[in-house]
Amino acid sequence: MNLVLGALPYFGLAFILSLIFTPIAKRIGFYLGIYAQENDRTVHHGKIVRFGGLAIFLAFIMAMSFLVSADDTINAILIGGLIVFLGGVLDDIFDLRPLIKLLFIMAGALVPLLGGNIELGIINILGFEFNIAPVSFLVSFVWIVGVANAVNLIDGLDGLAGGISFIVLCVIGLLGFFMGRRDICVIALILVGAIGGFLPYNFHPASIFMGDCGALFLGYMIACLGLLGFKTSTFITLGFPIIVLFIPLADTCLAIIRRKLKGQKVSQADRLHLHHILMYKIGLSHRNTVLLLYGITIAFGLAAILMYFHEGLGFVLLLVLCIVAWLFIALTGLINPHFHPIIGFCRRVFHHPKKTNDAFFEANKIDHRE
Repeated sequence: MNLVLGALPYFGLAFILSLIFTPIAKRIGFYLGIYAQENDRTVHHGKIVRFGGLAIFLAFIMAMSFLVSADDTINAILIGGLIVFLGGVLDDIFDLRPLIKLLFIMAGALVPLLGGNIELGIINILGFEFNIAPVSFLVSFVWIVGVANAVNLIDGLDGLAGGISFIVLCVIGLLGFFMGRRDICVIALILVGAIGGFLPYNFHPASIFMGDCGALFLGYMIACLGLLGFKTSTFITLGFPIIVLFIPLADTCLAIIRRKLKGQKVSQADRLHLHHILMYKIGLSHRNTVLLLYGITIAFGLAAILMYFHEGLGFVLLLVLCIVAWLFIALTGLINPHFHPIIGFCRRVFHHPKKTNDAFFEANKIDHRE
């Protein structure tokens, strides 16, 4: 009870502010004409404002200013977050070229690395120490830019990016509490509250989207909180951001591989992301697709928490989840319609499963779009 009461002000203030600011952000978006554009890869219809990230950002910044005494590290993270947020705002309004948007993210990433001293140093993995000081800055920089883009990339369904960020930050906050990192726990709680106040408006059917300003900002903050955890140089602080961010990171990596194999540009959008596969090739509804991806994120989050308390059991659960994920990738042709290495091996050795037109592992040949 004391723990809940202690966490309530951080979560509650941001939650209330976000509830208040989201309708305001919606009206501003209507006034400025900041709508999500319909194209061949979107799933929404009609004019929906994509400016909800303004409510999340304002709720977070105001709650931080009221409740947190910032040091140089936190100030640097917030300044970098402001740069990333502004880049997202300009993209939502003017549809910036991908390179220009990337430059904003890169500029934001440089601020906490240069002014906040949060880059990696010596890390410990399963008892083995690695000194990555010569490349620590580069690794940290790529991490922030990559996670920010990964969260933005999964923002394709109502409530998806917001809900996954909510779950990821809950896990980060819990692990921060277990590690005695009050700074991580408090910042995560405030972000969770800011997202929580926005989600009722954003869950299917959404009346407002968070836009790039929201998705990029949340991805940036998640990445920075991960780097703050790295400073303790333990396995779990190295592994847990990667584990709990499985959905956005895996979807990003698969998109890069898929587009490279097709000879496309990495920045070229398609309708073959994980949520598209679940909806159009497996046939799940919009709401069920989002809920399933929430469940997967929770499972990986539990694996991270379990690994913190019992490394062996956590590793077993993580291994099982990764095997299931790998099978899904192969069964659905997520990378390539002909990429079925495990199934191909089983067919050659055991002559099973047989090829049939309606089998799950041929799902890449099925399209459930209406």
